[in-house]
Amino acid sequence: MKKFLIAMALLLTVAATIVFVNLKSTDATQAYADYLRIHVRANSNSAEDQQVKYEVKDEVVKFVTPYIKECVDKQTAVNVMKEILPEIEKVCDKALKQRGYNYGARAQIREEKFPTRVYGDLTLEEGVYDALIVELGSGTGDNWWCVIYPPLCFTSASADVEYRSIIADIINRFKRK
Repeated sequence: MKKFLIAMALLLTVAATIVFVNLKSTDATQAYADYLRIHVRANSNSAEDQQVKYEVKDEVVKFVTPYIKECVDKQTAVNVMKEILPEIEKVCDKALKQRGYNYGARAQIREEKFPTRVYGDLTLEEGVYDALIVELGSGTGDNWWCVIYPPLCFTSASADVEYRSIIADIINRFKRK
């Protein structure tokens, strides 16, 4: 029994070391690869455009939450968002029109530079991330940004959002290899 416990402790130590070394050796670009961000740009910096930006953002979050909930990794989230870009634009356009705005919205997935941002215990460093970009009207106003995958910023959108551990996801990825 004692030999078994020593062997298990040794095995766990080796496994933890492998995971740690792989995580530590991952460069910043790889770290960015695990996240899909969202960036909503207002038409302008007028008080009205800034207010409607948040209202449209809420509608977008409510719309994409059920789709994101089904995603098992970032690439799936990117693919799903690409498929529903026209619907995201329709959600935005409808929200804008209902509030009396005659400009529309454009949505796309592309790389975007983000500043360092802290989400609870998680810090995402400044860098270029894949992102769902939503531009309202001219898209020249101040913006709102967050993370779609994993869904770090969707707590107000739905109580049904499932949150997962990023560490558990990384460990599971290593198990599959």
